[in-house]
This record gives sequence, structure tokens and C-alpha cells, in this order.
Amino acid sequence: MSSWITTPITADLLRGALDVQRTACGVLPHRLPAWARAQNTDGQLAMVEAQPAGVRLALRTRATVVEVDTLPTRWTYIGLPSRPDGVYDLLVDGQLIDQASVTGGDTVTIDMTNGTMERRSGPPGTVRFTGLPDRVKDLEIWLPHHETTELVALRTDAPVAPVPASGRRVWLHHGSSISQGSNATSPTATWPVAAARLGGVDLVNLGFGGSALLDPFTARTMRDAPADLISVKIGINLVNADVMRLRAFTPAVHGLLDTIREGHPTTPLLVVSPIYCPIHEDTPGPGTFDLAALATGEARFRATGDPAEKASGKLTLSVIREELARITAQRSADDPNLHHLDGLDLYGEADFAELPLPDQLHPDTATHRRIAERFAKRVFSADGPFAGPTS
Repeated sequence: MSSWITTPITADLLRGALDVQRTACGVLPHRLPAWARAQNTDGQLAMVEAQPAGVRLALRTRATVVEVDTLPTRWTYIGLPSRPDGVYDLLVDGQLIDQASVTGGDTVTIDMTNGTMERRSGPPGTVRFTGLPDRVKDLEIWLPHHETTELVALRTDAPVAPVPASGRRVWLHHGSSISQGSNATSPTATWPVAAARLGGVDLVNLGFGGSALLDPFTARTMRDAPADLISVKIGINLVNADVMRLRAFTPAVHGLLDTIREGHPTTPLLVVSPIYCPIHEDTPGPGTFDLAALATGEARFRATGDPAEKASGKLTLSVIREELARITAQRSADDPNLHHLDGLDLYGEADFAELPLPDQLHPDTATHRRIAERFAKRVFSADGPFAGPTS
């Protein structure tokens, strides 16, 4: 198109990222700042924090055609079907009107039997949206929540500008792969995004697959990030990674909350315990892939711990729920803006019977929606901990 306008992709065109890194190809959104990434040595966290869950391009424009060149990085596992290509959701004035994917990009293939990985490089691809309304409007292009996405170029048939500040409250959320959106089919179908849209707030999603481990650098990141509302969903990764015992868990939770309170002393702060997950309710970790299922091409998880080890302090979901309730009750006596939400109120045993976790660990899209609706009803309602200001 002869009338293409190419606009540099800068931080002011992005929402939901805490850092933007210049690369040889373009820009890479990050959900942890550079100083926090420098304190991390774990490849899993390095991978997932660069996957742009909750990150979106936010543009005000008359454009009727938008193209974005991107370089995705996808992870595949030997023995399992490849995940579908990541989805880009296009919202016009807040309404989802189109979805698209790109081909190309890099692929990392992982062999879970020996822990090796191989990277194959590919070219950038282009996501294209056409037929947009010929009027000034606000566009949001939500990036795939489970694949790294380098943004290479932005082209439109009319000038673009950053969307002005909305005045909506900023909700800062931290959690596991469930919060990142594992098994949801598109970025706006993940439960935090769906809940944020129901609650009328702007989301910053620090859901890190396999990596909600009470890391101090994550706590300090939350301390320093602007936020009007904060939530932390704690538990499943501590069990399935088997990283600590109850003796370490309790002071680590206090440390997380203390650090957040250093930067946000009176901000509404919600502690959310784990949703129902049968394999880890009363069985400690570590969790692992079910190799028998893997042999048939299925992705399924199982717990490998011994329930008797609870007596020596090994963590299970039921232990964590009880302790989080106790900690928040203790602290809320001096902190009236600290709140607790039992994860079983979002997804419990009866829900599992109706909408089981397909891989025994992660919700599907329908379950993400149910969790979002229940979260919004309990948390953003007039009597909820994140109730909006009264007029």
C-alpha cells in the first residue's frame, strides 16, 4: 500500500509491560524490569516473563488497516502435539472484533526425557487487520500470552498516537501459569484479562508460568510498580516445584506482603489461595509430566510426593490455603486494606466435576471464564475489596 505510515514502536504505545528491550529485530516487551531479570538465573522464569501475557499495543487512530511485523518464539515438546500459533486479539473501543496469528519465527524444541533443547531460527511474520471503522477510535492489539513476541514494525494507513490515560484504576496481579493464562485460547480469554474487563480496570499481569515462588525481586518489582489495586495468588508453584517447607513458607509470605507494603502502604491488597487441583490437594510435589500419558501424545501432570510427608512440613494446596487464611487474618488486624479470597470460591471440587482440568493442572477457556466471572463478582462488586470509588 503506497500510503503506509510506519510508526516506531515505543513504550508509550504499550500497556502492561514493565520494561521494553531494544533487540536486533525491534523491541521485546518484558514483564520484569532489567534489574530484576539480572537477579534471576532460572531459564523457566526468563522464558515466561518475556511472554507478553496482558501486554497490548494501545493506539488512537483513524486507520482502517493495521499491520504488525513480529518475531515469535514458540516452545514445543518432543512427543506432544505442537501448540497452536499464538493469537492476537484486536479490540476496537473495548470490543473484541478480530483475531489473527502469524507464521514464521523461532522454535525451541525441548526433550523432557533428557532436558535438552534445540533452537531453530525463522523469519518474522505479519499480523494484519483490515476493514476497521473509518473514524477516530482506540485500538488494542493484545499479544499472545504464551509465546515470546518481538515487535518489529507497525504500519497503518493513517497516523497513530498513544491512547491517552483512561483514568481507570491499575490492577497489578501476580500468580502462576494459571494467571498467565495457560490453556486459554487467546490473550483476552485468560481469567485476569477477562476479570479486568468485567471490573473496568487496567491490568498489569505478573502471572509467571511455573514461577510464582515468592521471589524477592518479584516482590520488589510489585513494590515499585504503580498500582491502585494489588493481588497475589500464591500456592500451586510452591507445591509442584517443591521449593520449600512450611517453616520457610510462612515468613516468605510475610516478606512478600511486607515488601509490597513498603511501596503501597494503604493500597487494597488481596491474597488469593489456590484453586482446586486434585493431584496436589493432599499430595506434595514435586509435580511432573505423566510419562505414560506422554507416550500416548497427551500432556498431563501428576504429583510424585508422599502424603505422609505433610507431617514434616511439605506443602500441599490444603496446607497452603489454611496458612494463607491464618496469615491474612493475623495481619488484617493492623492492616484493614489487606483481604483474603479462598481459591475454592473461584474453582472448587464441584467445578472440577463439571469442568475438569484437561491436563490435571491448568483450566481451559471455559474455566478461565468461570474464574474471571466469580473473581469479578466477589472482588469488584460494591462490597468487594476492589470496589470502585463511590460517586
